[in-house]
Amino acid sequence: MTTLRWALRIHKWIALIVGLQILLWIMGGVVMSAIPIEHVRGEHKIREPAPVTLTPSSVITIAEAAKAANMLTLGHAELGQLQETPVWRLRDADGNRSLVNAVSGQVLSPLPEQLARSIATTDYLGDAPIRSAQYLATSPTEYGRPAPVWKIAFDDNGNTTLYIDPFTAEVRARRSSTWRFYDFFWRLHVMDYNDGEDFNHPLLITAAGAALLVAMSGITLLFLRMRRLLTGSRRRRSPTPS
Repeated sequence: MTTLRWALRIHKWIALIVGLQILLWIMGGVVMSAIPIEHVRGEHKIREPAPVTLTPSSVITIAEAAKAANMLTLGHAELGQLQETPVWRLRDADGNRSLVNAVSGQVLSPLPEQLARSIATTDYLGDAPIRSAQYLATSPTEYGRPAPVWKIAFDDNGNTTLYIDPFTAEVRARRSSTWRFYDFFWRLHVMDYNDGEDFNHPLLITAAGAALLVAMSGITLLFLRMRRLLTGSRRRRSPTPS
């Protein structure tokens, strides 16, 4: 009887404290399992770029690109494409980055607004026009990466927003109403109400441990109750002395 009483108390009080968070975990699990992750990331709205054929003779060398970007010590170089133009993406030993046209040698970074808009329109698989274009010196929370960055917002039903790196011309993040809805429940799920990046913090560990105690005490209660029911049933079936 003492074990049953203590199990009931533990179950009741801890469940009272963490019950809301358990409900939020369940709701978050439903949301995260119901929405395809491709839609959350906006991958279904990416337009496939047209392939660019490159030959060694058609592009400038890494040394020429570094000279055009005024980089004395090169740390990284990558040949890619910007729309239909081959480009060199460079980074020096100090982390400074530059984008160079791999045909003409023209330095393209930081991107002007017109080029940022063109990149966004080329990447976006849809017919909605651009609602706004902002060059942000401070990184917004939903971007989650260092600034500066171009924020290009489209006037569609999903409030699609593309974040473009002004020094590499790459779309670094895609945000939408679906992503924001998902992110809201993700933060509730991991109990990180700042940026949703930390899921090893003491609050979450404590809540998870408390939820485990609720489950274990509930199982103990179930076992004790079933044992009492079985014992009572056996007693009722036992023949009474005449």
